[in-house]
Amino acid sequence: MSADTFLPSQSPEEVIFIRPSRGWIHLNLGDLWHFRELIYFLTWRDVKVRYKQTVLGAGWAILQPLINMVVLSVIFGRFADMPTDGIPRPIFTFTALLPWGLFSKALSDAGRSMLANRSMITKIYFPRLIIPLSSVLGGLVDFLIQFVILLFMMLFYNYAPTAAVVTLPFFLLLALATALGFGLWLSASTCCTGM
Repeated sequence: MSADTFLPSQSPEEVIFIRPSRGWIHLNLGDLWHFRELIYFLTWRDVKVRYKQTVLGAGWAILQPLINMVVLSVIFGRFADMPTDGIPRPIFTFTALLPWGLFSKALSDAGRSMLANRSMITKIYFPRLIIPLSSVLGGLVDFLIQFVILLFMMLFYNYAPTAAVVTLPFFLLLALATALGFGLWLSASTCCTGM
C-alpha cells in the first residue's frame, strides 16, 4: 500500500497525510492560525500556573519591578548622579524596566518551554512553534499590569507622555519577536539535550 492510498471505507476528505516539510524556511504559518485556540489556552494556562505558584499571586508582577526601580533609582540617582533630562527618576527607571522585564521573562520562558512540555509534544500532533509562542505571549500579562502601574505613577508625578508613545507597539513587537527568535533557538537546544 503506497503512502497516497486510503482504505475503501474512507473518503479522501477524511484522510490526513503528514509529510515532512522541505527547506529550512518553511514555517507553515497557516497551521498556527488553525491552532490559534491552542495558543490561547496554553498562554492562559501559563499565566494561571504562574500566579497560583506564588504567594503574592499577581502582586508579584507589581512588587518585583517596583523593588528593582527603587534599587536602580538609588544606585543611578544617589551614587552615580546620572541625569534624567527632567523626567522624574522613578518614572525614568520604571519605564526602562518594563521592556527589559518583558524581554527577559519571554526569553527565559520560551527557552525552557519545550523541555517543560515534552510529555505533550510526544503524545499529540500540533505545530511545535506554538509552545514557545504561547510562553512568550504569557509575559504580556505581566507587562500590562506593570504598564497600568506606570500610568498611575505618571498621574502621581503629573507627567504627561510625549508623542513618542505612539512607537510603543512597535518596540513591544520588536522585543517579543527578538525574545521569540532567541527563545526558539534556546528551546530547540535544550529540547535536544534534555530529552
